[in-house]
Amino acid sequence: MASQRVGLHHPRVRQVLSLARNGAADDHLLVAEGVWAHEMLARAGTLVETFLWCPDICRSDRVRDCAERMSAMAETAYEISPKVLARLTARARPDGLISVARLPRWDAADVPVDESSLVLVVDGIEYAGNLGTLIRTADACHADCLLVTSRQVRLTHPRVFVASRGTVLTTPIVEFPGSAQAAEWLESRGFEIFLADPQATLTYRACGFRRGPTAVVVGSEGQGLPPQWYDRKVTAVSIPMLGTADSLNVSVSAAILLYEARAAKAGW
Repeated sequence: MASQRVGLHHPRVRQVLSLARNGAADDHLLVAEGVWAHEMLARAGTLVETFLWCPDICRSDRVRDCAERMSAMAETAYEISPKVLARLTARARPDGLISVARLPRWDAADVPVDESSLVLVVDGIEYAGNLGTLIRTADACHADCLLVTSRQVRLTHPRVFVASRGTVLTTPIVEFPGSAQAAEWLESRGFEIFLADPQATLTYRACGFRRGPTAVVVGSEGQGLPPQWYDRKVTAVSIPMLGTADSLNVSVSAAILLYEARAAKAGW
């Protein structure tokens, strides 16, 4: 597993620094760090452009085995010193493994749609942690894909990767520039569209999720859903709030609605 040792000024090392600082132009490149993240990359078969590892601190068999797999899997692999690693990581006890990987690209035309299809639409989500959790929720509910529109945070943000538990690598994610384009795609494929709206008088238990293609749409925590959604043939539903809070976190709301829809489709 011998590889060239490079320093802080090497182009690949500088690329990691640029990505970590949101300075890179390609928003489909992410930085993965640590043994768990690299095991996820390997399991998903993700394209790894650069693998950097610090053999001086890779002490456990698990870490060294992972480093060996990644060195073989990556397009390029380099050793770095503990000093260089310290500039690339914010962790107090890093594993010594850092990669630049490329998120898969998904095309809306390639998403299969049938009577069991379930889609989550996230419109204008502004927090990386929320976006990551929504991706993880879509995976847990076996949603066919996640539609992202009016995106406010990059999919390659480190918090998206962590909050999604790596499912950002495997969940089909299709982007649309605005609400209208996402709604048109759903309508053209016969989706019944449900909007998560705390002000709706119809509750999610009474809305009657059916077995046909179903889309659940959630908006940002601060602004909610844009008014363009209400110009469509949609059903707005609420989740009853029985305490003093006026709404749930957006990812919690999405989970409740998606599981209810999935239960209706599967006959739970």
